[in-house]
Amino acid sequence: MAIRKSHVYLSLVNSYLIDSPQPTSINYWWNLGSLLGLCLIIQIATGIFLAMHYSSNIELAFASVEHIMRDVQGGWLIRYMHANGASFFFICLYIHIGKALYYGSYKAPRTLVWTIGVIIFIATMATAFMGYCLVYGQMSHWGATVITNLLSAIPFIGNDLVPFIWGGFSVSNPTIQRFFALHYLLPFVLAALVIMHLMALHVHGSSNPLGITGNIDRVGMHPYFIFKDLITVFVFMIAFSLFVFFSPNTLGHPDNYIPGNPLVTPASIVPEWYLLPFYAILRSIPDKLLGVVAMFSALLILLVLPITDRSIVRGNSFKIISKFAFFFFIFNFALLGHLGELHVEVPFVELGRYCTFLYFAYFLIIVPAISILENILFYIGRKH
Repeated sequence: MAIRKSHVYLSLVNSYLIDSPQPTSINYWWNLGSLLGLCLIIQIATGIFLAMHYSSNIELAFASVEHIMRDVQGGWLIRYMHANGASFFFICLYIHIGKALYYGSYKAPRTLVWTIGVIIFIATMATAFMGYCLVYGQMSHWGATVITNLLSAIPFIGNDLVPFIWGGFSVSNPTIQRFFALHYLLPFVLAALVIMHLMALHVHGSSNPLGITGNIDRVGMHPYFIFKDLITVFVFMIAFSLFVFFSPNTLGHPDNYIPGNPLVTPASIVPEWYLLPFYAILRSIPDKLLGVVAMFSALLILLVLPITDRSIVRGNSFKIISKFAFFFFIFNFALLGHLGELHVEVPFVELGRYCTFLYFAYFLIIVPAISILENILFYIGRKH
């Protein structure tokens, strides 16, 4: 027997990456998983090297980033790879989630895979937020102040919880040091969650665009899908390299090149682009507590999809009404992201409220209603 099958650890690698049977009908949207794995590796590798030169003292944090950029051999490359890698991570993550929503990958028997995926999504957002604060530019300081202040809305314990997290009476030295410790630790927790995600996926295998069982026609992961994954890896690396080498600051905020100053409030406080849709949901609700609840609910509501989707056919490939509703949801989500970077004024506030309502309505009203309607149409079609 080949050593890849008989060895204790190599047999696991063989089971997941070589002999794993995959449906022949899966398309390039299924390649996002491997790209996300590549993103995580890039972020961990570059993060470790950045941590070797970064100082988490609030007086030195901004200067240490500039030191990495100007004085460390290849430091500019590592820093730009890490900063743009975060954006590319979220681009792939949003497309990966969109693929799962469109093709119904959250439905049984893959509900556990979906649940772990949502946990990974939330943990990634927390990791990215803390990493953004570590640069300690103007937007880092005020972003940290605004987001951590939200916890004060929690009844009874909120006003005690915020100073506990800050380690003082404002975002200060202990805050940055705590964020650095957690930002360094969480990617390894993410790696463990990714392994759990793959283990859960391995039980029933990948879904497919047809929405039916893939057991009828499967081929081995290697060489067929390994080669297919490599195609998108090369496309990803080209796009990633274009940003890193030719336009490294396009996806960042210019105010973060100003050292953090607690005495000067920026004209407009906005988080990184990948947090903007949820920031828009937060801002659209006037009550502070309800806004915080809505923002976190916007993430957790993904977990209800396996329950609210009553369709007997997996995915939207052959369902016209569901397909229309899905693309309407994507448009609404993109609009929320745009509203998140605009000033809090008329008509953007009202529009944000409508978009927030439609976001939650998609999961709680639109998907259940359309899935029941399409089930009825399906049964009528079968009778005729």
